Amino acid sequence: MTTRVVVTDSCVLINLIHVGRLAFLEQLPGYEFVIPDHVYKEVTDHEQRSVLDEVLAQGKLKKEPLTDLAAIELYANLRGRLGSGESACLAMAVSTGWMIASDERRLFRREVVARIGEDRLLTTVRIYVLAIEAGLLTIEQADQDKDELERRRFKTGVASFRDVVKGRG
Repeated sequence: MTTRVVVTDSCVLINLIHVGRLAFLEQLPGYEFVIPDHVYKEVTDHEQRSVLDEVLAQGKLKKEPLTDLAAIELYANLRGRLGSGESACLAMAVSTGWMIASDERRLFRREVVARIGEDRLLTTVRIYVLAIEAGLLTIEQADQDKDELERRRFKTGVASFRDVVKGRG
């Protein structure tokens, strides 16, 4: 069975683009990643958009519009407090029962936890843990990516993936 995951706020996408790992979203066993049109529009850097377009063209990531009427209504309600991409993702996740991939730590995270629960939230770090556990990359490779992301001002909150991945060494 495949779990669908809505990718939100472009942060997770951009993190993975920075380290050349966006395509591995398709390789995570049991997950299919989807971005709403609203999130796609948030990726405005030309080089990042080019990478995203290539991955979308290869079918490794799916882009879907927000079409469910209840989701559109929730989107409109959330839009007064959250960004467009965040609102679309949360509305899509609530209406479909999907998970959310996001690194937001403030209001959006609180909304996600309140509306769908923390167990349905994937962060960049959690995606890396899943990838390591699936054998898609080593702890050393993940730590190299972590170091690169931290140079780009994304704080993972882990010293090494060795500390968060059980049974791998």
